[in-house]
Amino acid sequence: MNSVFAQAYKPVKIDSLVTISMPAGYSQKDTLGQRIFSVNTELGYMIAIDEPNAKSNQPLKQEKDLNAIFKKYINGIQQQSGNGSAQNVRDTTVGTLKAKAFTLITDDGSGNILNRSFLLIYTKDATYTFQYGYSDVRKDLVKDESKAFFSSIKLSPELQRNDQYTDMTSKSSSMSTISIVEIAGGVLVVFVIAWLIFFKRSSNELA
Repeated sequence: MNSVFAQAYKPVKIDSLVTISMPAGYSQKDTLGQRIFSVNTELGYMIAIDEPNAKSNQPLKQEKDLNAIFKKYINGIQQQSGNGSAQNVRDTTVGTLKAKAFTLITDDGSGNILNRSFLLIYTKDATYTFQYGYSDVRKDLVKDESKAFFSSIKLSPELQRNDQYTDMTSKSSSMSTISIVEIAGGVLVVFVIAWLIFFKRSSNELA
């Protein structure tokens, strides 16, 4: 993390297991059982969401089941965004956990392109969504801030890969069940919060 980021940003406890650094002026809201942390910066905006999973969900068995959850999430985000396109979809890790990263690119029809960099972490108890959004005209300016934001994610040692799926060796299983409705609801909240932040930021810049 660069020194400027370290001085201006403070650790924020998303819950007892996950922490991320954000500017001191961040806001926190509880919506539909989710905890949402959001803030504008000079270059873009940041969002962190903690969404508890339903207690009735069956544990995921294999890594392919986790990959299926990630795929549904990305498809849901694209559908909610209208003309959004998920680019540079890739696997990554945060601590010992597997995560999925991608960038959603949308065009408002007037040539204003918005980039939203996502990082998704799924565990048996909660789904964590981290997003950094910025206008395409700033893409060459945001690299350091975006990298510092995502690299500031810290996980408790209590979180291990078996908190994502239980079978580390077997190659065959049917897909575990999870509520698609709840995923869709989470996707909708992510999209609406992002739209509101971008709209507010755009309005302020025009004022």
